[in-house]
Amino acid sequence: MILGLSAVLLWSTVATAFKIALRYLDVFSLVALASIISASVLLAWLVIQRRLDELVSALRAQPVTYFTMACVNPLLYYVILLTAYDLLPAQQAQTINYTWAIILSLLAVPILGQRLFVKDLIAIMVGYFGVVVIATEGSFDLGTIQSLSGLVLALISTFVWAGFWLTNTRLKESDDVALAAMFVMASPLALGYLLLAGGLDALNWQGLSAAVYVGLFEMGVTFLLWSQALSRAVRVSRVANLIFLAPIVSLVLIQVVLNEPIHPATVVGFALIVPAILLQQRGA
Repeated sequence: MILGLSAVLLWSTVATAFKIALRYLDVFSLVALASIISASVLLAWLVIQRRLDELVSALRAQPVTYFTMACVNPLLYYVILLTAYDLLPAQQAQTINYTWAIILSLLAVPILGQRLFVKDLIAIMVGYFGVVVIATEGSFDLGTIQSLSGLVLALISTFVWAGFWLTNTRLKESDDVALAAMFVMASPLALGYLLLAGGLDALNWQGLSAAVYVGLFEMGVTFLLWSQALSRAVRVSRVANLIFLAPIVSLVLIQVVLNEPIHPATVVGFALIVPAILLQQRGA
């Protein structure tokens, strides 16, 4: 529970960290730097665990698979997500992002061969009604959407993330090894972008600090805390449900740190999305 709560509290800061980081870095530079930082953390973890040979074996056995997945996560996913954060208020982007859990039931049909049940369809309808409430700030007038492009990208990110994790279930390696392999594969591409696009030349201490924070506490350390929490849990569901604390704490930080007033529609939308996710996961 302590490990799980630690992970949740760190993830709660990410929406605020994204918005601050984007003041100093463009989306691509932030993704590139954070990916390299995260790869370093995951490599260090495997070295400490004396499991570096597992990483080497995984990369030798499936180099194309891990390269392809690295292009999806972290590169494609975080470019889409951070662009959405750049275009939308933090409260909207982070709350909509949580609907990826609902998308799992949809994508599990073609990817894992599972069936859709009535509860899944109800969860989808309720969850996305919550998205409409958030995006239109309760007016149900599409003209009030602050950024249609941002909304579309936020929704696309949920499909990319859900699809990534469903595909990830086919890998034989443990989660930490698989994720390390993806970030290691992504790092040369990220570094190449920084060198060719001049991302390093424009870097200042604020941008570097923000990228380090995102790399550590969105992609690296927090994932390890969460995976360790789940692996040590007597009842996994108790730890897993802690994740619903993250957006609540996150909304408080968004208001306090970013001075972004929380719209009542965001609270209503969140109150629709969470029960939809719980309904969708019931009996899973």
